[in-house]
Amino acid sequence: MKKLIAPVVFVSALALTGCGASSSSAENTTPSPAAATETKTPAETPKVTDLTGSWKQSNPNSEKSYQQATITADAITVNWVTDGGNTTSTYWVGTYKAPAGSNGSYSWTSQRDVEATKSALLASSDATKEFTYDGDVISYKVSAMGTTTTVKLKKQ
Repeated sequence: MKKLIAPVVFVSALALTGCGASSSSAENTTPSPAAATETKTPAETPKVTDLTGSWKQSNPNSEKSYQQATITADAITVNWVTDGGNTTSTYWVGTYKAPAGSNGSYSWTSQRDVEATKSALLASSDATKEFTYDGDVISYKVSAMGTTTTVKLKKQ
């Protein structure tokens, strides 16, 4: 029995040593679990769509007359711009609520700031205005002198 145990121990030791010191190409190209976690990019948290900043009308009827908007953390101001930028007139001042997600499309109802617009002759008198953000464009309807058009703004 002692003669049988010695070869089994030797073969077992050889097998264990061989497994630990193997240098097959499959083992050299397979990264260790630690290396695999280092090379994976962490799941990125979705970015919240940021609409704050300056916006300019992308579909004006004239290069010298267009609408321009500024969005802050809680307000949107839209102005008529004429004379190639030399004259601005208030069209809309209202609330803005930033989107909570980043699905690329967002709509909000802005409540007009009556105090900021009551003496502006070219300001909208609507109590609310619907704004839609889709495909990097903010759009909304503008009515003046019986004509309604959709204004499209692009971020500057």
